[in-house]
Amino acid sequence: MLNQPIFVVSFLIGLILLLLVKGGMEKMFRVIGNLTIKLIIGALLLFFINIFGAQFGLHIPINVPTTLISGVLGIPGIVGLLIISNVVL
Repeated sequence: MLNQPIFVVSFLIGLILLLLVKGGMEKMFRVIGNLTIKLIIGALLLFFINIFGAQFGLHIPINVPTTLISGVLGIPGIVGLLIISNVVL
């Protein structure tokens, strides 16, 4: 028969490791989900800026770095991208 204390300790260690892995995966999926939502919002913001900005000669390319900047930083990020695209470049 199995030694009772070793079995209990092994079971508890395994349970703790399982909970640590599960909690880490939930947090990782939450971060990936939030980042995806911000990417979509950033792409939509850039799309509308490009539609309405075409009347004034404003254009920001829609790619991963610009959508991340506009999605994470919001309006200040879009203003920064407009300044970079019109003044610097």
